[in-house]
Amino acid sequence: MKKRTKTLSAIITGVAILIGGIWLINESRYPNVPAFDDHFTREFLNKDKKVDDGFYEFESKTGQYTMWFPEEYQLLHENEQQYVKSDDFYERWKASSVKKHKKGDQLNYLQVELSESNPDDESIYVESLFKGEFGANNPEKWETANTRIYFDAAYLYFKGTEQHVIHDKNKYAPNTYIGYVADKYSNKVIELWFDDSLNHQTNKGLEKREWFVEILNSIRFNQENSST
Repeated sequence: MKKRTKTLSAIITGVAILIGGIWLINESRYPNVPAFDDHFTREFLNKDKKVDDGFYEFESKTGQYTMWFPEEYQLLHENEQQYVKSDDFYERWKASSVKKHKKGDQLNYLQVELSESNPDDESIYVESLFKGEFGANNPEKWETANTRIYFDAAYLYFKGTEQHVIHDKNKYAPNTYIGYVADKYSNKVIELWFDDSLNHQTNKGLEKREWFVEILNSIRFNQENSST
């Protein structure tokens, strides 16, 4: 009886070691960065396509677009409201930096929302978006081969219940960035928000701007699904 027990224990130990070895081999295939440490986030990323320093290619579960995803971020998925998808025309997700603020659990957030919009109403919506958040409709605008991009950023703070907006980037580094990206060949649009509340250094504002603009420029809509 003791011999059978020892044999059974040895088999169980051997199986556990084998499973652990296979798991380690599988994990070693992924880049050693925070984005791939999270199993949900890695489902969206191409581990073999590091598109630039600090970014990997992200592919939407709708199949409608790809974009650059920062390697130090992870998708939030603790509840069903943090990642939302409806067929192939709507998707909303939020990702946070794994770096926590020394004073608590405050994090930087990137939110991306794919939807559909009437191109004829684009100017009206853009005006409402930026004026509603920043109190002014003066976004930068540029185009890539396939997209129209609108962008603005400012420092937002509350005094009591009243929101104040400061556009002087020489005095206050922006802590809120907004981008609106429209596909030239369909009615698909993507709205991006970046909350950089952890940044209080003016000299870091330019770096974050370039970082966010890189993400905006990286968006590629799936032209096979475009209604031209």
